[in-house]
Amino acid sequence: VQLQASGGGSVQAGGSLRLSCEVSGRIFSMNHMGWWRQAPGKQRELVASITNGSPHYRDSVKGRFAISGDSAKNTLYLQMNSLKTEDTAVYYCNGDPAHVLWNHWGHGTQVTVSS
Repeated sequence: VQLQASGGGSVQAGGSLRLSCEVSGRIFSMNHMGWWRQAPGKQRELVASITNGSPHYRDSVKGRFAISGDSAKNTLYLQMNSLKTEDTAVYYCNGDPAHVLWNHWGHGTQVTVSS
């Protein structure tokens, strides 16, 4: 299984980024995927997930982030709008909480939001 996240970068607060994650291997279904993030000195946390085909978001990103998946391309996306400095972290894709592979995170993609 390979999870290749990309699309991160440095933006100012209020800006937008779109993350992509190419998934190789047939373990994951796009109906059970998630975006996770880890900020320096903090534990990894779930940002958004697709579970049984329905999107779910942590409270701090509701209304700003949108998760989607393209099964034909085996690619997961995260549209991030109205970014805040507290969104700064390395972002990873993996399964949703019921399907996450704890030993398969890939390199992630860095998102840095400045004020």
